[in-house]
Amino acid sequence: MDITIYTSFLPHEDPEASLAFYRDTLGFEVRNDVGTGRMRWITVGPADQPGTSILLAPPDADPGMTDDERRTIAEMMAKGTYGWILLATKNLDDTFERVQAGDTEVVQEPTTQPYGVRDCAFRDPAGNMVRIQEVT
Repeated sequence: MDITIYTSFLPHEDPEASLAFYRDTLGFEVRNDVGTGRMRWITVGPADQPGTSILLAPPDADPGMTDDERRTIAEMMAKGTYGWILLATKNLDDTFERVQAGDTEVVQEPTTQPYGVRDCAFRDPAGNMVRIQEVT
């Protein structure tokens, strides 16, 4: 099989705040921005990886979603347990400093984990966990 990761989904509640985080703080390019108000679908990704993107989308846009499902998603997002992503960098300390300077909620400073990887963690404006792992 020839399968690649093309787009991964992360929810947002505030498209402007999410756009500022992924574009300005992480340095991703904006590939698509459609919709209006809260109902915006924004595609971002690293400039040197045009085949891999993150779709920032409203979590409750599905017309078949029930009110109970919408409440559950809102509760999970408020706790930061609904969405997450694992990114990679060659220089974790520099990346951490840059992201931290963006007035981002730090969850974990750069740490060597017991299972061998060195990483850090932040929350994006929607509460999604963003872990960044150092790779060589």
